[in-house]
Amino acid sequence: MLNHLPILQVIVPLLGAPACLILGRAKLAWVFALLVSTAAFLISCQLLSEVYAQGPLSYELGGWAAPWGIEYRIDLLNGWLLFIVSLSSTVSLVAAQTSISNEIPGEKQLFFYVAWLLCLAGLLGILATGDAFNVFVFLEVSSLSTYTLISLGKQRQALWSAFRYLIMGTIGATFILIGIGFMYMMTGTLNMADLSERLPAASSSYTVFAAYAFVVVGIGLKLAMFPLHFWLPNAYTFAPSIVTAFLAASSTKVAIYLLIRFTYSVFDSDLRSAGLPLPEILIALGMIAVFAGSTVAIYQSNIKRAIAYSSVGQIGYMIVGLGIGGLLGLQATLLHLFNHALMKAALFLSLAAMAFRLGSTQLKDLYGLGQRMPITAFSFVVGGLSLIGVPLTVGFISKWYLVSAAVADGRWPLALLVVLGSLLAIAYIWRVVEAMYFKPSEEGSPKGEAPLMMLLPLWVLIAANLYFGIDTRIPLAITADAARSLLEVVQ
Repeated sequence: MLNHLPILQVIVPLLGAPACLILGRAKLAWVFALLVSTAAFLISCQLLSEVYAQGPLSYELGGWAAPWGIEYRIDLLNGWLLFIVSLSSTVSLVAAQTSISNEIPGEKQLFFYVAWLLCLAGLLGILATGDAFNVFVFLEVSSLSTYTLISLGKQRQALWSAFRYLIMGTIGATFILIGIGFMYMMTGTLNMADLSERLPAASSSYTVFAAYAFVVVGIGLKLAMFPLHFWLPNAYTFAPSIVTAFLAASSTKVAIYLLIRFTYSVFDSDLRSAGLPLPEILIALGMIAVFAGSTVAIYQSNIKRAIAYSSVGQIGYMIVGLGIGGLLGLQATLLHLFNHALMKAALFLSLAAMAFRLGSTQLKDLYGLGQRMPITAFSFVVGGLSLIGVPLTVGFISKWYLVSAAVADGRWPLALLVVLGSLLAIAYIWRVVEAMYFKPSEEGSPKGEAPLMMLLPLWVLIAANLYFGIDTRIPLAITADAARSLLEVVQ
């Protein structure tokens, strides 16, 4: 049974999605989806433990050996991401039933869980497969279900946001498919390990260079990398609150994984450096995203939208780490993948709790919330401190490693810019703190905490933000080994 864990990681949620329809009732579907997601999380823990102790796992689907058959290959990099995505899904699902009761009509809630499990299966499939075409297939599975989840938002703008994301996502997927087609044309294989062995022989070809360019731009669209990020703020703002928490913690992380996987494990390092100063381009785009995303966030009156713009900036930090490269740069990116998932899921769950009680996340509706919803308000403060990068929170750890990577690479001005970018986060977090604790609430404003089923997962995430900000042994050990193994592949 343990030998089949790589395929069970994907099959369990994939088969669980249609099974929700058989159940026929939304509450049963929620319990079932939570059990399925928990099973996927436990499988990911076991896989991560095995690859950390024994090295990469290879699973040949149907007994057909790679490269002719489809291979599922788990190493520390995707094992780490499988853990993050399944954890995000499980924690978010605990609060889902309570949260969507106010936002999605009862007759649509059953389909919500079907789309959720399909999205989870798609994201886990992208991570687990070692086949480039299967990456595209699972990318479409997760994207189509994500469009559905976003369109279920309470406001009418949710439909328009889902449509915009559909257009941008389809263009991105088309670019990725063209890139994969070019790679197959030049090598005759789709297995990523096999591609990494055959592509260097063809690296002088413009077709291979075009393949890499198409893949990077396509992933950039999916990733919301600046300046291809325009779909993200609306999608996060108008999606159901619990969907935003899940997507912010998982989908962009999977896209970052793809960028790392294709850049370090598939394409030849000489190809990446040929002709274009790719590291400088990535660093420049990343830092523009940090300052642009944070500046726009400061002026938003809807705090959910402000935190969505903040995500554009936080993605920028991960891109900067990739641009710096080397062991420290890669480790900083992998650390921020995990830490950002914790802090953004916490912040969006906190906003979901506010939206449940207040019916709004507008700044003016948060006046006096520190007295009306003290537990929820304080969770936002702690999540905000983590986002800024205050010591003893996870945000400080990844930014410290990013600054260290910049200094070790001799990029002192970049280190200073990373610190200045973090200071911008103080401005938009402080606006919320000021509204919650230093502004009087209007008479008759709703009061009382959100239900326990929303507060419980929220505070689990807040505790994780603090715990992994103090005891960093596990994330540091895993990310260091994952970064080292990627660099060994390149060498």
